[in-house]
Amino acid sequence: MATATATATANGQSSRALLPWLNLMATEPFYILHIAAFSSYFAARASASPDVSHRLLQREIQAILAFSVLAVVKMVKEETWEAFIADTFLYAKGFLFALAMVINHNVAICYLVSFLVIFVLTQQPPYDGAGDASQMTPLQLETVLTEGTISRFWLIEFRSACSPSCIRTSRVFHDLSTIYSNKSISFGIVDLGHFPGVAEKIGIQLGQLPTYILFDNAVEVARFPFLYSEGKGSTPTISKSTLCRHFDLDRRLIEYISGK
Repeated sequence: MATATATATANGQSSRALLPWLNLMATEPFYILHIAAFSSYFAARASASPDVSHRLLQREIQAILAFSVLAVVKMVKEETWEAFIADTFLYAKGFLFALAMVINHNVAICYLVSFLVIFVLTQQPPYDGAGDASQMTPLQLETVLTEGTISRFWLIEFRSACSPSCIRTSRVFHDLSTIYSNKSISFGIVDLGHFPGVAEKIGIQLGQLPTYILFDNAVEVARFPFLYSEGKGSTPTISKSTLCRHFDLDRRLIEYISGK
């Protein structure tokens, strides 16, 4: 009985996790246009001559094997689904263009144009799931830091909704806020894409987003990535483990629990 209940609960959680992805696939132009472009390959393949079809089959097998290997490597390497999808879509477009070149150069050019149009007109949506990070304007951030009534520490992610790197890592900060948010440390997100003038005041380069800053009673005590004296920042890989280690989130959580 207990096993059946646990299985039903797991199935329900899997269904709830799958529904948002299905909704994105059905409503977001980024996914709709990509799926349409990939699906059109079957029509393009049907137009190939018998001689080309035989040679094309061999190339398709090679492309599928190579794509599968790359997809598995990325699934293991990437920490977020957003980064995995961005990379696999890029690989899929490369292989599709190569196969289209075997069919006909004009078909390949059509695919190239369609990919450029998709790139210009659409954008991969960032992760917008549950989390304890507050969406803030610069004025709201200044207010909570000055008043200090919510918590002593504030870890702020400065991002831009138009930045591919911010989209790839958009899930990381939400996950960290869910685990480490408490009365001692709060999490906030400021979209500098809407407030580009604020970036210079904080010492952030728009070309190096996302940037994370930890404030202690309105005073900056840590930043990631680092900003060197000549104004050039480093470009390390952003992950949950990296941010957790850099801002000592485990230690701060333990100290908060011990001090209760």
